[in-house]
Amino acid sequence: MKYNVTLNWILFFLIACTVQVQSRDKTDENKIFKLSKSEKKENFRFLFDGSSMDNWVGNKTEYVLEDGCIVMRPQQNIGGNLYTKDSFDNFVLRFEFMLTPEANNGLGIRHQTMDDKNYQGMELQILDNEAPVYADLKPYQYHGSLYGYAPAKRGFLKKTGEWNQQEVIADGSRIKITLNGEVILDTDINEVTKDIPAEKIQKGLLNKNGRIAFLGHGSVVKFRNIRIKEIR
Repeated sequence: MKYNVTLNWILFFLIACTVQVQSRDKTDENKIFKLSKSEKKENFRFLFDGSSMDNWVGNKTEYVLEDGCIVMRPQQNIGGNLYTKDSFDNFVLRFEFMLTPEANNGLGIRHQTMDDKNYQGMELQILDNEAPVYADLKPYQYHGSLYGYAPAKRGFLKKTGEWNQQEVIADGSRIKITLNGEVILDTDINEVTKDIPAEKIQKGLLNKNGRIAFLGHGSVVKFRNIRIKEIR
């Protein structure tokens, strides 16, 4: 009898712990994010806090709200673009993202059109660098790169299925990206384009302002806790 009672208590304890962990995980997934004290002092604001996509326009068929995240759910492996309602000049953007195997997306900044097929602005790559399918890309095509112009340092992405934290500073022609605490890109658009004929520079690369966008390329990617501070 004593053995049975002890066993029952052990089983009860294990079940209780499992329920608690599952509940905590669910809470983490569904929580509404809040600004830190320092971010409040620095005048950050949310573009997405987990509660709604009201600050976004564009492809809301494939970009959907799930468990406190904006999730790209491509249909027929096409993908599409999601844009902020507001336009921005210079800013500090902070967000979290989770990649799936072979994921490919892009962070567009200073976009002045909302055309899935012909977007005009610059793209900062979002990519599963370690996927074998991307082994032969050019250096400026990997995660964090100013696509087509300036390569980012590699080796600082977390494993697929884990959350990454990224900060992007766009201040005039300077673009700086910090990934999981490591600066992976610090470049000047004017410098990387100074020897390129004007007619060969990507349309929109030199835009002074425009919308921020997620540029889908047919992969499942999750985004959350997106906040911004404008640089005056």
